[in-house]
Amino acid sequence: MLEINQVFKRYGNKQALYNVDLTLGGGELVGLFGENGAGKTTLMKCILGYINYTGRITLDGEPITRRNIERIAFATSEHSFFPDLSPAGHAQFYESHFPKFNRKRFDVLMDFFGLPMHGAARRLSTGQKNQLEVLLALSQGADYILMDEPFAGNDIFNREDFYKVLLGILDEHETVLLSTHLIEEVSGFIGRAVMLHRGEICGDVSMAELDERGESLVDYLKNTWNYRADRIKRAIDELSGENADGGN
Repeated sequence: MLEINQVFKRYGNKQALYNVDLTLGGGELVGLFGENGAGKTTLMKCILGYINYTGRITLDGEPITRRNIERIAFATSEHSFFPDLSPAGHAQFYESHFPKFNRKRFDVLMDFFGLPMHGAARRLSTGQKNQLEVLLALSQGADYILMDEPFAGNDIFNREDFYKVLLGILDEHETVLLSTHLIEEVSGFIGRAVMLHRGEICGDVSMAELDERGESLVDYLKNTWNYRADRIKRAIDELSGENADGGN
């Protein structure tokens, strides 16, 4: 179990995370949602220990250190692979550093998405780079897989294929925490939605509960975030008035 208790993070005068409490159990598919700057990436980096924070984050009751960090994988659109190393070279590197690296899963997924095994990773397209990043994270052998906007640069068909493959390959103990703005696309395969707003968790609901209420994920997030649709009309009215006045 991954537990996040009373986590705070500041960047100078900005409060990036405020009193975040979150528990992730085994075998969950969790969507992490929020506006730009809500704290999604910051939260993942705190879990990984990439940045300092106040509070407590534990994995099965133990602090996350070099002894257990291999149980957490991370896929980011900022990329964490070695740009001059080939995908095959990455597989060899992972095999030597992660005892549970699933080479068969990696090879099958590389073939499924038509990615080349040879040649420097930096020569791949943006979409292919993101696919490689995700495939490495999924094959690492981790119990918790954090994905931060992993679908950037991928067309809708590749994304749909990925959702279906993900549901089919994950073991019952593997948990995915997926940060994305593609709310409607992922609503059909996640089991739980967590909402961050200005660094605070303002919503945490299972998809089964939303189905029972007859509420869509988009509507739930809008209501939780107190989204105001009238702001569009107000902005248009203000600009239309400015044009009518000749910009004065």
